[in-house]
Amino acid sequence: MRVYVPRDFSACALGADEVARAIEREAGRRGITLELVRNGSRGLYWLEPFVEVERNGERVAYGPVSEEEVESLFDQNFLEGKEHPARQGNPEEIPYLRRQTRLVFRRIGKNDPLSLDEYRKHGGLAGLARALTLSSQQIVEEVTKSGLRGRGGAGFPTGIKWKTTLQAVDDQKYIVCNADEGDSGTFSDRMVIEGDPFLLIEGMTIAGLAVGATEGYVYLRSEYPLARRIFEEALERARAGGILGKDILGSGKSFFLNLYVGAGAYVCGEETSLLESLEGKRGMIRPRPPLPAVHGLWQKPTVVNNVITLASVPGILADGADAYAQLGVGRSKGTLPVQLSGNLRRPGLVEVPFGITLEELLFDYGGGTASGRPLKAIQIGGPLGPYLPSSLFHVTLDYEELAKVRGIVGHGGIVAFDDTVNLGEMARYAMEFCAEESCGKCTPCRIGSTRGMELMDKILSGKKAPGSIQLLVDLCDVMINASLCGLGGMTPFPVLSGLRHFPEDFGYAKEEVEPLLQKV
Repeated sequence: MRVYVPRDFSACALGADEVARAIEREAGRRGITLELVRNGSRGLYWLEPFVEVERNGERVAYGPVSEEEVESLFDQNFLEGKEHPARQGNPEEIPYLRRQTRLVFRRIGKNDPLSLDEYRKHGGLAGLARALTLSSQQIVEEVTKSGLRGRGGAGFPTGIKWKTTLQAVDDQKYIVCNADEGDSGTFSDRMVIEGDPFLLIEGMTIAGLAVGATEGYVYLRSEYPLARRIFEEALERARAGGILGKDILGSGKSFFLNLYVGAGAYVCGEETSLLESLEGKRGMIRPRPPLPAVHGLWQKPTVVNNVITLASVPGILADGADAYAQLGVGRSKGTLPVQLSGNLRRPGLVEVPFGITLEELLFDYGGGTASGRPLKAIQIGGPLGPYLPSSLFHVTLDYEELAKVRGIVGHGGIVAFDDTVNLGEMARYAMEFCAEESCGKCTPCRIGSTRGMELMDKILSGKKAPGSIQLLVDLCDVMINASLCGLGGMTPFPVLSGLRHFPEDFGYAKEEVEPLLQKV
C-alpha cells in the first residue's frame, strides 16, 4: 500500500509536509504499515495538499487535505478508498486532468521523482536509448521535424539552433539549461525539476549527443532551494546509474552535467547575461551577433534552452517527430504547459496542444475568477507581457495568432485580473520592475525605465502636463527599438497594451490615445 503526498514547493507551502507527517504519525498510532511517497504535484493547486492512495495499481485521490483532517481520513478508511468530504476519486478522471494532453508532465505525480527504476518503468530513458542509435545529424533532423520551438519565450525553432551548434567547429561545446524561471505566474520549470528531474537530465544528454557537446550546465534560480536539493540528488543517482559521465548506458559516449545557482538577477534569464554569470562575471547583456550557438560559454559553441524545451526532447525521440508534430496548429507544434494563476478559482498547470482558446483556459480549466467578479484582463508572458482584455479571449494559444493581437506566448504563464484592477498602476509597476532589474548596459533600458516610472507617477496622480501621453509613447518606442535585450524592449508592452485597451485607467479617453499608438 502506497500513499502519495507531493513534495512540490507550492504543495509544501499549502501544508503538504505537515500532512505527510500527520499520516505517518497516525498510521504508526494505529499499527498500520504503509509506504509514504513524496511525489511531484499534478498541478491541481486548488486541491493541494493532494493525497493519493494506491492499492493493487489503482489510485484514489483526496484533496485539499489539511493536517487536522488526517485523523478523519483514517477513521473513514481512506486507505480503502472510502468516502470522505475530500474524496476526489480516480485522479486521472478529474476533468481538469482528463482533458489535458500530457507529454512533458506525463510522469509527474505518478511516481517517486528520485527513483531511477520508476523513471525507467514509466517510459524514461527510451528517448536516450534511441538517440544513442542515431548520428548527431539524425537527432537534429528529428527535433527539427517535430517543429519544437523554444519554450522560454522567444519561440525560436529548436532544430535550427541545434544545427547551428552542430555545424560549428571547435574543440569543446556546451549545453546550458536556462532554469532561471523569474517571470511572475510561471512555475512549470520548477515543477519538472522537483517532480521529474531525470527527464531534464535525459533531455540535456540527448542535446549533447545531438550537437557534439560533452559538458552541460543547469543555471537554476536561487529562489528554488527545494529544486536545488532534489536536482543535486538526482545528479548523483544519474551518475551512479550510468546515464551521465564517461560511458552513457554503456555506449562509450560521454556527457557531464553540473548545477549552477544564480544570484537572483532577473536579467540573467536572458541567455547572454546568463552566460556571463556562468563565467563568474556580472550578469550583463552581450551584444549580438555573435550568437551563443557559435560563441557562447567561454566563447565556445553553446546551446541554450529552457527547461521545458529540453524536457520535451526525450518524448520526441521516444515517440517520433511525427507524433509530436501532429499536435498543435500551424507553426505552433506540440503541447505547452500553461500556468494559470492570479484571480482564478482553479489555479494550476495545464498541458495542452497549441490551438486552445484563452477563454477555454480561463473558464473551462481556471473556473473564472475566485472573487466571482467579471474577468477584466489577463497578462500573458511574464511581468513584461501585455494585458489582453476579455474581448480578445477568443484568440487561440498560438505564437502567430497571439502576435496578431500584440500578445506573446512567453513562458506560458497567465495571470488573471478581475474588474477591480487598475491597469495603469499595474503598468507603472513594469517600469519600476525594469528600473530595479536593469543590468545597466544600455541607456534606453537603464534611463528609460527610470524616466518612464517618473512620468507614470505624474500621469496616474493627475499631475500630467500637456503632451505627457505623447512623451510616454515616444519613450516606449525608443525602449522597444533601441534596448539591447528583451528586458528594456518588453517593458513598454504592459504600458502600451494598458493604454490601448484600458485608457480610462490612465485618466485618458480612447480618442486621445488611439492616434498616438498607431506607430508602436
